[in-house]
This record gives sequence, C-alpha cells and structure tokens, in this order.
Amino acid sequence: MDKVKTTSRADAFVAEEAKTFAPVGRIPYYNLVIDHAKGSQVVDVDGKIYTDLIASAAAINVGHSHPKVVAAIQDQAAQLIHYTTAYFHQGPAKALADKLVAITPGDFPKKVAFGLSGSDANDAIIKFARAYTKRPYVISFDNAYHGATYGSMTLTTVSDAASQGITPMVPGIAHLPYPDTAHTDETPAQVTARCIQAVHDLFQKISADQIACILMEPIAGDAGIIVPPTDYVQQLVAICKAEGILFAVDEIQQGMGRSGKWFSIEHFGVAPDLMSLGKALGSGMPVSAVVGRADVMDSLRAPAHTFTTAGNPVCCAAALATINVIEEEDLVQRSHDMGAYVIDQFKQMQREFHAIGDVRGEGLNVGIEIVDPVTGKPDTQAALKFVYRAFEKGLILITIAGNTIRFQPALTISRAEIDGALATMRGVFHELQVGAIADDIVDDAAGW
Repeated sequence: MDKVKTTSRADAFVAEEAKTFAPVGRIPYYNLVIDHAKGSQVVDVDGKIYTDLIASAAAINVGHSHPKVVAAIQDQAAQLIHYTTAYFHQGPAKALADKLVAITPGDFPKKVAFGLSGSDANDAIIKFARAYTKRPYVISFDNAYHGATYGSMTLTTVSDAASQGITPMVPGIAHLPYPDTAHTDETPAQVTARCIQAVHDLFQKISADQIACILMEPIAGDAGIIVPPTDYVQQLVAICKAEGILFAVDEIQQGMGRSGKWFSIEHFGVAPDLMSLGKALGSGMPVSAVVGRADVMDSLRAPAHTFTTAGNPVCCAAALATINVIEEEDLVQRSHDMGAYVIDQFKQMQREFHAIGDVRGEGLNVGIEIVDPVTGKPDTQAALKFVYRAFEKGLILITIAGNTIRFQPALTISRAEIDGALATMRGVFHELQVGAIADDIVDDAAGW
C-alpha cells in the first residue's frame, strides 16, 4: 500500500508554520491542521471530518465547544475579561474555589490556589509541601509525567529527552518505582510488597523526617494508563501519615470524570492532602488549581504562588460551566459505563488480533498495547503505523509510552461515534495483522 500523503493545504500550512513555531512546542505526529471542532468531531482545513479519540490530550472532557461552556465564556467576556486576583477580588474565582472544595475528596477544611497550567500546579505542590512541613525532599515516581516547568519537569521521569541540555534540575527530588502490574509476571500482592519495600529502602537513603511530600498519579497516564493495586495506595498513604509526609495526587489528566470517578484517587478509598488540577478543568482554557488541606494551603503567603492572570474570570467561568455540564449530564457515570463497554470491545479484539497486548484502564481512559505477535515484546513502530493509518481513515489517536495507543475521547461521545470508531480500529488492526500498512507511513521521529 502506498503512503497516503496529507492534504496540500495541511502540508503548506505546516511548512509555513515551521518558520516561526519552535519545535519544542509539539510532539511530532501526522499533519493535522484543525479548522473547527464540535463535540467529538474535528474538521481540518480541507473540510475532512475526524472523530477525536484523545479529546485534546484529555483536556476536552465535555466535548469541543460545548454550548454551555461557550455561552459561559461569551457572557463572562462581555462582563469582565480580566482583573488580577493578585490584588483584588472577583466572583468567578471565588465561585470556582467554592465548587472545587465541594467536589474534591476529603472531609476536612480545604482551600484553593489558582494557576495557568497543570505544570505550575505541580510546582505549587512542591512549594506548599516544603513550606508546611519545613522539609526539603519531594518524591514522585518512575515513568511519571507532571509537566514542563522546572519543578514539574524534575518530578517527571517518563521522558529523558525533556531535560536534556537544561540541567541542573530542581534539587531535593527523588523517585520511587511505580506499582505497575501490567508489565510483570508478579501478582498484584507481590508488586505491592516490592514497591512498599522500595519506600522503606528509600528511607534508608533519605530520612523520612526530611521528606515533605510524595506525589503520585493515582492512574499513571502517559506511562500507559497504568492502574496500581488498591492495597499499595492505601499502604503508601498509611506510611505517609505515620511519618508526617504529605500525600499529594496529580489529577491533571485523570480527573474531572476521566476515570469513571470525579477524581481517580477515589478508586482507592483515600483522600489526599494536596491535589493538582488542570487540562479538563476549564475545557482547555488556561486554568489550573491546587486544592488542599486548609492548614497546608495557609502555609504560603503572596507572592510565593501568585500570577497576574491566575483565576482569570473567563477561565473560571469556563471551569464552572464544565463542572455543571459534568453534573447535569451525569458524565462521571457515563464515563464508567461507556468505558466498561469499550474495554470489553478491545478485549474481544485482543482475542482476534495478535498485535494487541494488554488492554487496561478505568472509565473512558484506555491504554491498548501493541506488541510483536511472535515475541510479545513492545512494538513502538507498529503502534505508530496503527495511529497513522487510523488518521488516514478519520480517527485522531496517538501513542504514549512508546507502544500504547491512547484512547481518551470526550465523555460526551455518542454510542454511535464509539461504535463507528471501534469498527474503523478493527479494520486497521486487520490491516496491521496482514502486513497491509507500509512502513513509510510513519514520519521520522514521530511520537514520544
């Protein structure tokens, strides 16, 4: 099969954009140049329609341009586009803080600090944890992704390329093995025991009374949608409490209904001391938040985490409308139900197509591993061939963790759209199995 080239308008746009757009700003995939989008349908500059199965990196959980979010943005922009919360007060920021305190887990007083992106929210966790505990060390996990500011990038380990050439990184940050049951022959109990032992081993290198915080993705997103054992999370939280270590969670990708719960930590029956939010909080508008125990949040004073445009009223209005849509349309339950259906469909395909390895996830939040059918080893090139061919057939998908297909559509996606996408994916899996997808369909250096 000859490689199908992207449209001439898209190619011309990308070539022209490259003159002024720094390459650091985009992970390279196929040339999709978007004109407009609605719900789960994206239309490119040539009028071709695609079904979006990644929801703009899990940032558009209520669908593109949801009417209630659009109306909230328009109404607020007509009233007040911005006045900095660094000096004065305005209604949307207060209303959003009140709402976040109400919907986040934890039966204790909470407060909220706003920012502009998930990255700065994770930087804030470092700040608040150190300020409250007077301890220097913050611990995250292997294969974590927490952002691209210096602090969040030091917490991140999923890609070595992120920090190449820009060291030294932020001091006082170390990492633990993530309790990954998907890539081992161990039982969940054995994984839990090994990874909890790693916590105690870390205490031999860094005294527990020097650790301010352990920050965890309750479901590891860019590591490949990895769901840890419940017992591990509960034991880790118990250790943190015993040692006076704050337990923090990154819900930037996995929150706002993505996993079939409001927040993915709710799958494990524990409440964090600190939580970072971004992405889908504002349906893609630039807003982030840290929600935490009030006593912890009171440990910093301005301007330690103060930004001119944080708490922007238009962004806060978008976030409030997004939360209202999730509640009114029962999207958390819909994510749970539709996700169970999708996972079952992929497991059926797994029995038919030998390139499908592990299928895992919670809610509309699924990772599909692509492996070599003979060896069973991860096959990154085959995964890229799959998503490029799926793009040619009208689906927007990408890979994460090398060989894992990321399936995170809007929670509003219809059953008909899901079934159409699954039928198309089944066809692409068949092409992959019979060797009908050319190797040169994939651009050089594509993917993470």
